[in-house]
Amino acid sequence: MRKFTQVFRFCLVGIAFLVFSCDNDPGEMPRGEFEGGILILNEGAFGANDGEVFHFDPMLDAMNSDVFEGKNGRPFAGLLQDMVEADGRIYLVANTGKVEVVDARDFSSIGAVSTGLDISRSLAVANQNLYISDWGPYDENFNSPDSYIAVVNDPNGGNISRKIPVSSRPEGLYVQNGNLLVACAAAGKLEVISLNDQTVGSSVEVDGTPARFFEDGGRLFLFARGSDQVYFHEINRGSLGIQQTIAVALEQPTGIFSHDGQGNVWVVTSSGWPDYEDAIAKITLNSAQVEQEALYTGSGFYGLGIHPGNGQIYVGDNNGFQGNGIVIVLQPDGQLVRTLAAGRGPSGFRFR
Repeated sequence: MRKFTQVFRFCLVGIAFLVFSCDNDPGEMPRGEFEGGILILNEGAFGANDGEVFHFDPMLDAMNSDVFEGKNGRPFAGLLQDMVEADGRIYLVANTGKVEVVDARDFSSIGAVSTGLDISRSLAVANQNLYISDWGPYDENFNSPDSYIAVVNDPNGGNISRKIPVSSRPEGLYVQNGNLLVACAAAGKLEVISLNDQTVGSSVEVDGTPARFFEDGGRLFLFARGSDQVYFHEINRGSLGIQQTIAVALEQPTGIFSHDGQGNVWVVTSSGWPDYEDAIAKITLNSAQVEQEALYTGSGFYGLGIHPGNGQIYVGDNNGFQGNGIVIVLQPDGQLVRTLAAGRGPSGFRFR
């Protein structure tokens, strides 16, 4: 009986040790509250500077509004232009001249770039440096002759160490083979900056107004739009030149697009003022054809995203900036699934 009691006690100690070890395993980090679900970028209204991030949890059917302010006890206070995730951080780029750096798990503030920027547009991270595309100040005719890439020598933010001059109105950025690719919208150019000496090594004119880079099936593209065409400039990853251009006829395209990484691209088209008749067109890259000109129609389409899991289409509707907007969720065939409450000017999505 005594022997049995000793064995029993030994087993209890062993079980307790295992439980304690599992609960305190330094290799298992608790999941952050925003590491799943969908982050919704809300640009905010001009003058109000009330850009914010919302978080939607499809499993709980719950929307968490004003994530940045709720976590940090202060408003974002800017017009939110882009949301970039890298190395456990999320960079919130405001075109009102600042970047907020937050922890990707819970949105707690890590740092910021708060001085020296003008009209910041996007960001890339390379070699522990931040590279921020900026239009620079407007001249008397509202042109942008002094555009640049701002360099910050700390991934957590801080002071700008250098400004690299580039052609007018840089937008999307992409890091490849020790170089930074820059889409210069107003100039209509693809420029390549060597990260070693931080100077522009090449500058190539491209068709259309270039906006952003994206990958599809291992291929790298630069998306650009014209008045009645969209262009997919495929970039040679070795030479960093334009390998080929896929031009697709499409009436009234905007720069708002998304893709599924499987050869399909969705583009918002718009009649513009005064009617603002918007539609979502679906393009197949392999055939270079518009598969559907109007998968879904409406007005105020301001952002687009494709869910990588179920293929659902998320559309940001700005509601004419008359108060808050909504997010329209569609099936891949364009059938309405539901709408979600959003902030001012929902313009982007990050699926996590």
